[in-house]
Amino acid sequence: MLNSLYIKCLKLAEHKSSKFYLAFVAFIESSFFPIPPDVMIIPMVIAKRKKYLRIFLIATIFSVLGGIFGYILGAIFIDFAMNVIEFYGYDEKISNLKFGLKEGSGFSAWLSIIFLAGFTPLPYKVFTIASGIVNFSLPAFIFASLISRGLRFFIVAYLSYIYGDIFTKFMKNHGSKWFTILGILIVVIFMIIFFISKNNDLF
Repeated sequence: MLNSLYIKCLKLAEHKSSKFYLAFVAFIESSFFPIPPDVMIIPMVIAKRKKYLRIFLIATIFSVLGGIFGYILGAIFIDFAMNVIEFYGYDEKISNLKFGLKEGSGFSAWLSIIFLAGFTPLPYKVFTIASGIVNFSLPAFIFASLISRGLRFFIVAYLSYIYGDIFTKFMKNHGSKWFTILGILIVVIFMIIFFISKNNDLF
């Protein structure tokens, strides 16, 4: 099933209305659809390299809008939201994070996870929905989503623009690992900066 959806997304990237379909896929991927927009971004940029910025912006804007939709699903339609989370096997992990957030110690952890979910192969849709369930700060959620989704899709679009088919092969073989490592490094750097600035305020 996943392979069939993957092939269909690749075909949509070749369609004359590919930008519309990219927007649609980016939107629904943020709440329940299993295939990431990257699958369409890469061939679209290779076919129309001069439009890589437009393609990146479409993917980012509609992915974040889809994330907000996922947040609303979690806040209003809890039963459906939990079914999606259970489908991806994250129900126990979300429960633990929810407990930490209620105890007041989980805000920064949740914010970091939203960033990682938006940037790495973690299922972003799970955490958009879960953010609505736990009533996480919507402005903070949107901010983290914009940064993570924007950074990820810009990197994919720009490297596709520069390297073309070479980057396609790299993504197939090492993409998940590369984005995971880079995402964790970015979060660690931000956390270090945050704690240094926080400690400086104490003096």
